[in-house]
Amino acid sequence: MAKKKVGSMKLQIKAGQANPSPPVGPALGQRGINIMEFCKAFNAKTQELEPGAPCPTVITYYQDKSFTMEIKTPPASFFLKKAAGLKPVGKRNRPKGATTPGRETVATVTAKQVREIAEAKMKDLNATDIEGAMKIVLGSAKSMGIEVK
Repeated sequence: MAKKKVGSMKLQIKAGQANPSPPVGPALGQRGINIMEFCKAFNAKTQELEPGAPCPTVITYYQDKSFTMEIKTPPASFFLKKAAGLKPVGKRNRPKGATTPGRETVATVTAKQVREIAEAKMKDLNATDIEGAMKIVLGSAKSMGIEVK
């Protein structure tokens, strides 16, 4: 007999850093999901990724309080900031793109780096070939104020 699906939710959690504190704990708790079981499973699945990399996660939960999770690759903006070597700034101490993209350039990346990012993100992008994936990553770079040479 198949499990009855109750719903699904999306969270963005840092790799290897899932813990019961907000936003993870309350989001899971109000849906009746075992928080500690989720945290242990998530941290085990993401231990090979770079620590602190944001991982979009789709959690499907069932009537018997069990769940499944699909962990996607980090966003293209994370890879672009890393490739460009942007330094953390601001209150939250995070790297930022341009405040006025199109007029301001904050960093540059090479076409080779864009190709590597596209290959890493290929399974999560809506593209049939690597060139299409590169165009998607180029669009992200342009909207962040990162120039491609």
